[in-house]
Amino acid sequence: MAKKKPEGNPKHITSHKSSAVREKPEKGNEMKQPKQANIFFLAVIVVVIAVCVGPLMAEISAPDFGHSKHVAVKMDEALLTVSNELETEVLVSWRSERCYQCLYQHLGVVPAGSSPGQPSSAHFTVNTEHEITLQLNSTPEAQELCKVQFHFGEHGNYSLWMKNLNNVSITNCSLLSNSDPVNSNMPILVAFFVIVGLALIFAVGCRVLRLGVVRGFVLRISGTMETERLINSELGSPRTDALVTDNILPSPANTNRRLRSLDTFRGISLVIMVFVNYGGGRYWFFRHSSWNGLTVADLVFPWFVFIMGTSIALSINSLLRGGASRSSLLKKVLWRSAQLFLIGVFVINPNYCLGPLSLDNLRIPGVLQRLAWSYLVVASLDLLVARGHLDILTTDAWWSPGLDIILYWPAWLCVLLLEILWLCLTFFLPVPGCPTGYLGPGGIGDMGLHANCTGGAAGYIDRRLLGEQHIYQSPSSRVIYATKMPFDPEGVLGSINSVLMAFLGLQAGKILLHYRDVPTSVISRFLIWGLLLGAISAVLTECSTDKGFIPVNKNLWSLSYVTTLACFAFVLLVLVYYTIDVKKWWSGAPFYYTGMNSILVYVGHEVFEDYFPFRWRMANSQSHAEHLIQNVLATSLWVVISYILYRKRIFWKI
Repeated sequence: MAKKKPEGNPKHITSHKSSAVREKPEKGNEMKQPKQANIFFLAVIVVVIAVCVGPLMAEISAPDFGHSKHVAVKMDEALLTVSNELETEVLVSWRSERCYQCLYQHLGVVPAGSSPGQPSSAHFTVNTEHEITLQLNSTPEAQELCKVQFHFGEHGNYSLWMKNLNNVSITNCSLLSNSDPVNSNMPILVAFFVIVGLALIFAVGCRVLRLGVVRGFVLRISGTMETERLINSELGSPRTDALVTDNILPSPANTNRRLRSLDTFRGISLVIMVFVNYGGGRYWFFRHSSWNGLTVADLVFPWFVFIMGTSIALSINSLLRGGASRSSLLKKVLWRSAQLFLIGVFVINPNYCLGPLSLDNLRIPGVLQRLAWSYLVVASLDLLVARGHLDILTTDAWWSPGLDIILYWPAWLCVLLLEILWLCLTFFLPVPGCPTGYLGPGGIGDMGLHANCTGGAAGYIDRRLLGEQHIYQSPSSRVIYATKMPFDPEGVLGSINSVLMAFLGLQAGKILLHYRDVPTSVISRFLIWGLLLGAISAVLTECSTDKGFIPVNKNLWSLSYVTTLACFAFVLLVLVYYTIDVKKWWSGAPFYYTGMNSILVYVGHEVFEDYFPFRWRMANSQSHAEHLIQNVLATSLWVVISYILYRKRIFWKI
C-alpha cells in the first residue's frame, strides 16, 4: 500500500534513528540640536509612515495555512503535525531550552497507527520564542523513543514522522518543514529604519534652519516677531551657573545649570520603560526574563533608580549650599517618600482597572513604592554625610584621590551592613518545605522538586509580612516555569539591593561634585567603577546565566543583577555625559524632555494605558507588526507630550 505523504513541498530538516541518538540541527554622531525644533512635524511623519507601513507589515505577518486548518495558530506559535506509524501510542512532551533543569510538559498523545503504512496523526501548536526539545515516549511503558531539538519559526508548518526501520527496535523520527515561517523580526527592522530616517531628517532639517540664508528667508516670509522668537528660543540650551539635577528634590531659588546628560539618561530609561510596559510589540526580549538572565525590559528600572541616586547627591549639595538646614531637608525627604509610596499604592496599582480598589487584594509593593523606599534611605544617608562646600577641602593629601569615597564612609558602612543583611536572609533564613538558600523559580524548575518555593527567602518574607493577596499574582516565572505561587519582583528583600543601586548612583553624583571642573577625571572614575562592578558580576555569575553563585535575576534583585546593571549604567552615563555635557555634540533630545517630567510621564502612561490614542482595537491582534506600531506610537505620544510641557515650562515635582 502506498505510504501517505505530507502535503505541499516539504523540506527535510532532521532525522533521529533511536532514542540514544540526539541530533541538533543547524540554526538557521548626532548633531547638536538647533534652536528651533518642530516636534509636531516629526509626529506627523511618524503617523504617516506608520499608516503606510501598517498594511505592509500585515502582509508580511499573514501566513497561509490553507492546507492545514486543524489548529488555529496564534502569535509566537507554529503548527506541528505528528504522524505515528508505530504500533503503540506516543506521548509528546516538550521543554524550553530557556527552562533550566525543568520537567517536560505534556503536549499530547498520538494514537498508534491503524495498520502498516497508515499512520495516525495529531496536530499541536508549539512555541516559537525559544528553542525547544520534543520528547517522544511510548505509552504505557513510558520508554523514550527519540528526542528532537529545534527552534520552530513563527506561523511555520512542520511534520514529525515516527516509524520503524528494518529493525523494529529502532524508531526513526524525521522532522520536515511543510511551509516556511514568517520573519517575525521584520517589523522591528522596518521600525528601526523608520526611526533612524526620521532622526536624520530632523537633524538635517535643523542644520538647514540654522543657515543664515534660510533664516533670513523664513523671517521675510513670516515677517513676525513670533517667528524670530521661535527660531531664537533657547530650546533647552544648558544654563551655566551651578550643578543641580533632580526630579524629586526641588531646585533652590537661584537659577542653576542642569547637567543635561543626567536628564537625558533618565529620559532614555523612561522611554524604554514606557515602551516595554505598553507591550514592546509582544516580543519576548521586550518582556521581563522569566527568571535568571536579562532582557531589554530588565534594564530600565535599575537605571532609573541609579540616576535618582545621582540626582540626590547633586540636589542635596546645592540645597545645603543655599543655606537649607538638614532637618528641614529630612522633613521634605520623608514627605516626598510618603507621596511616592501612596501614588504607587492607590494610583499605579495593577488592580485598579478591575474596579474599585479593595483592601482585600490591594498590592502593596510596586515600582513607585520601591523608588520611595530607595529614595528615603539614600537621601537620609546623604543628609548625614553630605557637605555643602567642597571647594575648601584639601587635595594635597595622599588619600585625596579617594576623597569622593572616604569623606562619606559612614554611609558606605550602613550600605555594607544592609548588604550583609540581604546575604544572611537570602542564604541562611529557614524556609518551610524549601532548601535553605534556594534562589530558584519553583514550579517545574529543578525537576519539580521545589514547586512551591518560588524565590526562596524573598518570596517567603513577602508572604509572611504582606500576605499572599497583597503581592503580585502573575509573576514572569509563570511563563516558562509554570509556577503557581504569587511572587512580587518589588518585594521586601529585594528593596535592600535597590538601596545599593541608588547608592551607587549617589556615588556617581559625588564624582560629578568633586571633579566637576575636570571631565577627564569624571569619565575615568566612571569607567573604573564600571570595570570593578563588571568584574564582581563575572565572579558572582561565573559568566553564566544559571550556574553561578548568585545569578543575575531581576525578580530577586540579586546582588549580581545590581552590580551588572550598575556597570552598564556607569558606561551609559559616560557616553551621554561625554557627548552632551563635554563635547556638546547632542542636546539630549528627545529623551531630555521626558527626563525633565519623569514622574508625570510614568504616572500618566500607567493611568491612560488602556485609553485612546495610546491603545485601540487592532485588525489582527496576533500580529507583532500591529502591536509594534501601536506601542511605538503610544510611546512617541508621551515624548511629544513631554516636549509640549517642557515648552510650556510645566513640570510636575513632588
